[in-house]
Amino acid sequence: MCVRIGKAPSVEISSLRENYISPELLESQVMSDPFDQFLKWFDEAVTAGLREPNAMALTTANKEGKPSSRMVLLKGVDKQGFVWYTNYGSRKAHDLCENPNAALLFYWNEMNRQVRVEGSVEKVPEAESDKYFHSRPRGSQLGAIVSKQSTVIAGREVLQQDYKKLEQKYSDGSLIPKPEYWGGYKLTPTLFEFWQGQQSRLHDRLQYSQREVDGSTVWHIERLSP
Repeated sequence: MCVRIGKAPSVEISSLRENYISPELLESQVMSDPFDQFLKWFDEAVTAGLREPNAMALTTANKEGKPSSRMVLLKGVDKQGFVWYTNYGSRKAHDLCENPNAALLFYWNEMNRQVRVEGSVEKVPEAESDKYFHSRPRGSQLGAIVSKQSTVIAGREVLQQDYKKLEQKYSDGSLIPKPEYWGGYKLTPTLFEFWQGQQSRLHDRLQYSQREVDGSTVWHIERLSP
């Protein structure tokens, strides 16, 4: 992939626009369960060869309600929720400790699609984090130990030096222990929104929200105005 580095061309930002052309997203076509609908779209994004289809924007907020967003990678999804891994000392981890509610956003530009997910968050079991940690490339395992995520450091050379020391320490191929400050989170959804871009900004937006019916929780689908 080629990336242009240097002075950006002069452009009128307000004139940048795209008139999306997509198949209609109709209530009669989507799955009744939002997890099934997400997996359908996710599989289509993978099949289309999109770069990092599991990339998602994670938005958290602290106890004062101040939000922050960053891109993370989805590492698991089932009917119980969406899983990702991070440093438990990071800003997002501090936010989630104070306010265990978050939002995810998947954006598949080439397919004119977005998926929004909102819900509550909790840590995954330690055994699950440990299993995933040791499935990662050894370089990524060492990087997770070296990085005290979100803390201030003197320069990149600090990371490089610490990394080399660990690389030498475990050069015999021995098991690299997962640090206690690293692990997974799972978001349990209470709301989904599937967005399909359309011409003239008449986008399709189908929202799944939870309702109580006869003592059971069911997913209710409704269309939102674009």
